[in-house]
Amino acid sequence: MTEQNHTHPDADSFDPGASSLAGQVDPAVMAELLSIRSSIDNIDATLVYLLAERFKATQKVGFLKATHKLPAGDPGRETAQIARLRRLAAEAHLDPAFAEKFLNFIIGEVIRHHEAIAEDHEAALAADTQAADSALTAGQVPGPAGPAVSAPA
Repeated sequence: MTEQNHTHPDADSFDPGASSLAGQVDPAVMAELLSIRSSIDNIDATLVYLLAERFKATQKVGFLKATHKLPAGDPGRETAQIARLRRLAAEAHLDPAFAEKFLNFIIGEVIRHHEAIAEDHEAALAADTQAADSALTAGQVPGPAGPAVSAPA
């Protein structure tokens, strides 16, 4: 999820000067536009890395929830976060409705990831239980180091 994608064909071919406006506007205007876009490109890259870090943290939450059989979503937390981000957005002169839509998208992805983690966790537990049951049926008991050993006759 958070690994860099080195296989995308355009990953190393980004042209910061790409524009359909090239040759159609005054060169000074184009230079200013490209300068501003350079800042936007840096911000976009930062956003991607911040989101990657956020999802690393939410994955840890997902594993904790799965281990303790907690629900993937937490409506109380989500409501509080949305209210908090709407307030922060207003203070930052960002449209609070946009901030809420963005956070709802992220929350939806996090819940989807938490559900997948929980499913994987349950499947692993079921496989472990099935392996232990099979070992007991075959007359083996789990040994202290993990692998099954034959039970004494």
